Amino acid sequence: MDSRLPSIQIFLLLSSLAALLFFALVSPIASLQPSTIILPQASVRVGQNASRPYRLQESWGPYSPYFSVDPYQDPPSGCVIVQVNILQRHGARYPTAGPAEIMALAVSKLQQVERYHDMRLGFIRNYTFDLGIDELVPSGATQSRLAGAEAFDRYKYLVSEDLIPFVRASSANRVVMSAQNWTRGFSAASNFEYNPMLSVIFDSHSNDTLHNYCPAIGSSENITQTWIEMYAKPIAERLNAAAPGANLSTNEVHHLMELCAFDSAVIEGISKWCGLFDKEEWEGFEYAKDLDKYYGTGYGQELGPVEGVGYINELIARLTSSPVHDATQTNTTLDSSPITFPLNRTIYVDFTHDNQLVAIFSAMGLFRQQDPLDPTNPHSNGPNRTWVVSQLTPFAGRMVVEKMLCPSRKADRESDIHELEEFVRILVNDAVQPLDFCSGNEGLCTLQNFVKSQGYAISGGDDDWTKCFEVVEKSQERPVRRPRIISP
Repeated sequence: MDSRLPSIQIFLLLSSLAALLFFALVSPIASLQPSTIILPQASVRVGQNASRPYRLQESWGPYSPYFSVDPYQDPPSGCVIVQVNILQRHGARYPTAGPAEIMALAVSKLQQVERYHDMRLGFIRNYTFDLGIDELVPSGATQSRLAGAEAFDRYKYLVSEDLIPFVRASSANRVVMSAQNWTRGFSAASNFEYNPMLSVIFDSHSNDTLHNYCPAIGSSENITQTWIEMYAKPIAERLNAAAPGANLSTNEVHHLMELCAFDSAVIEGISKWCGLFDKEEWEGFEYAKDLDKYYGTGYGQELGPVEGVGYINELIARLTSSPVHDATQTNTTLDSSPITFPLNRTIYVDFTHDNQLVAIFSAMGLFRQQDPLDPTNPHSNGPNRTWVVSQLTPFAGRMVVEKMLCPSRKADRESDIHELEEFVRILVNDAVQPLDFCSGNEGLCTLQNFVKSQGYAISGGDDDWTKCFEVVEKSQERPVRRPRIISP
């Protein structure tokens, strides 16, 4: 028996207990006092696992804390994982400057009201808005450490003194810190026998496959705002009636709902702001975030997927142990060196942002929808809609690409000797993806078919990368482009 196993279990247990308040499965309901907590009620949801019960924290879009969409599944019988590629978003952070300003203004409006007609608003009078800007919060650091410990526990048989995970990160401080916390979690879970280091931090002024960059890209703002005006209007009317004189706009209401998520991340519990909104209202909020990403760097944005092409070409290089072939946002200096882009490791870990994860999903062919998301109807794709951002890119969300050796499906069934063949399996937040785009079968497709399926990336994005640098009008405004859905 592995002598390290008890310490691994103890580490995971202590880390989990430390984060218990934040990950508790609770659901404040607007009809209760803000301090009242109840257990989640069963409810059917859209997404990868629609049978999961409703949980408030899983309705916050990209601001949801990390959760496993499905329990992790061991490799199919007879298959052995030989390489793992982890692409992970940074952990929970403070809001960025623009949203924080709107939140502060909305809070100020509510605090200036002479009298509240709803006792649930009472806490606002003495509330202090003191959130930071952009940076990682302690619960975000915990998310990354837990992810590192989980990776060691799950893939420790791929690790040795000569095969230490190779870790890279984009340049933002919260991304760098998340990568460093991941390595600490991995080290601690191994009893500090294996100590990966952050080996590459991309320069913010150079090519970076872990950060989305396309100067001519369009915006999702107008489409998202269409839905915000619809779902948030009755909420604004309700709150303005309860706080006469506040005159909250629909956009300010939307940002107050964001404040629930960010305040919860800071206090590592459930913020009282969350109790001001009910389940149906949270579903409206969540769909706004789905639209924002779909039309931001996803399938609904003409130049969104091309931002994920560089990473996919790096992934292909690792899976096939061959040089990187790419003319988009790869850094050729780094990718041509075995020091900064080795091809002989068993575990590769990259840290990025949610917008870049969405671009990579879309360039690869994951989470393709039957129809474009409708900005006026969240049910336009029916109950089988899988584009649910809280399940795609929560804080510390990740895509894991496992390369496996399995008995060849072309082998002679009458023979006692079965040839081994290379396969690929992709998990997003532990949910095995069907891989229809590469003729997937039970979540597996052959490595050969996977590479063939990535023609968009291999071609450099069908000239979309060139469009990213088309001359912008003298006003320096971004060119307006109609959303384009990439065909299968």
